Amino acid sequence: MAVPMAIKPEEDIFRGCLKNRPLSNWGQTFASLAPHDSELESHNEQVEAMKVKVKNMLIQSAENLTDNIQFINLLCRLGVSYHFEDVINEHLNSIFTMLPKLLEHNDYDLCTLANLFRVLRQYGYKMTCDVFKKFKDEDGEFRKDIANDVKSILCLYEACFLAIPGEDILDGALAFTRKRLEILAESSSPHLQKHISNSLMYPSHHIIERLDTFNYICFYEEDEYADEILLKFAKLDYNGLQLLYRKELALLSKWWKDLNVVENLPYARDRLVEAYMWALGFVFEPQCSISRMLICKYVTVLTPVDDTYDSYGTIDEIQLFTTAIERFTTNAGDELSEYMKFLYRLVFELIENDGPQGCSYKITYVREMVKELLLGYNVEAIWLREKKAPSFDQYVKNGKVTSVYDCLISVFILGVENIGMKEILWIRNDPEIVVGAKLHPRLLNDICAVRTDETNRGDFPKGVDCYTIQHDVSENEAIEAIQKMLQNKWKGMNEDLLKPNTLPRILLKCTLNYARLGIFFYQDNDYFTYGQNMKQHIRSLLINPFPM
Repeated sequence: MAVPMAIKPEEDIFRGCLKNRPLSNWGQTFASLAPHDSELESHNEQVEAMKVKVKNMLIQSAENLTDNIQFINLLCRLGVSYHFEDVINEHLNSIFTMLPKLLEHNDYDLCTLANLFRVLRQYGYKMTCDVFKKFKDEDGEFRKDIANDVKSILCLYEACFLAIPGEDILDGALAFTRKRLEILAESSSPHLQKHISNSLMYPSHHIIERLDTFNYICFYEEDEYADEILLKFAKLDYNGLQLLYRKELALLSKWWKDLNVVENLPYARDRLVEAYMWALGFVFEPQCSISRMLICKYVTVLTPVDDTYDSYGTIDEIQLFTTAIERFTTNAGDELSEYMKFLYRLVFELIENDGPQGCSYKITYVREMVKELLLGYNVEAIWLREKKAPSFDQYVKNGKVTSVYDCLISVFILGVENIGMKEILWIRNDPEIVVGAKLHPRLLNDICAVRTDETNRGDFPKGVDCYTIQHDVSENEAIEAIQKMLQNKWKGMNEDLLKPNTLPRILLKCTLNYARLGIFFYQDNDYFTYGQNMKQHIRSLLINPFPM
């Protein structure tokens, strides 16, 4: 893009090195993959027909706790529990009420207790971890007779990730099960070995839901004891949702192309499909289609904004842009350079013209969160251009803003009717689950940037830099300390999931999903910027259906 005439060539212009950021891997691929409405309707009819059978199976399973909890666990892992939330809650409430008597009169095995613990906890019921004490010997170690039971060890391993502060027995169980699974995998069948490997890399509680569903369906269909009706229902539902996602992406592809962002802001990342994956990881349920599409739009538009603050705009340009956003009127961007006028209109029109009508206070909330985000970006831009590292505490305070959680959760709420002011106030009070959700993408992105040598592009300071300076430690020690901090955050997040609370489960789950997004996108590389690293995930979740 030509430099605006108002800027003299001899002036100190900051234009970060973006040559390492690849072009979009997908272009307009999904514009041509939209399913016909008749195909969607046919799938929905088949799902509804099978749903009746599966619901009856769920109700019948309630006659025996072991069968009931195993069935509910399968519904969750196969990604279809959202169809039966009322029945599941009714069953779990009954189980939790009777739990002391059930435990007193029954000697449940480790697998049943671990599944019961995990399912109750993820639905907000605080089952005690003391139930696992009976599997330890006099020396406080887990008994040798369970050490080779792969199924039970896997169930206990997955349960450990629902721990809350103070549950030392689960810390020990996690170390024990992880070590045992690494050993047991070596002598397991290729089918089970792959499942163990997936669990060690992506524990169910830490993985985005659709990827967990895909992995578990792949595992379950090779299980000789798999229930054929349940397996068929899970595949059918997965394929039906995939069609819905392709329809949404086709509409979004047209919207994005019509904006001509790529032509007007050639320095910025073009990441529509990656942004959709972010939105899908945030909320996958079909009834949240409006929110999902809005989230995708905001992620896609805020990416060029981030690139402008982070790597392209001069400090004077950025200050003017931030002031214009704070004013947020139709003509507030008139004094900006041409490319920034385009960027301003992009943000302004998205907020003012592209949301559900009749939600004025929700739109105001979105607008204020976007302003807050850009003020956070502005702070980072000043640090970057002055090459000045703040304290780690200051960085974290601003990083909670630039994690984009507040902005995107406001967009999610905009698309949902039954979430309003009470929930907004809860979010703004920064409970532990919200803090944890914000910090995961921000700090994991920073760790990923350091490990992939992103700082060579001048992208300083990152959280790791701030920690090393404040605490006078090595880079590796800083990374280790930050990772430990995030692991501990999960315990506080888990505690906030537990009853009593009056918050909608979908809001709590979306908040938890934000932390999961951080783990998925920044585990070993920046999957958002370098989207080629998750091509296979995109094909699995959005393109290739399960064969029926």
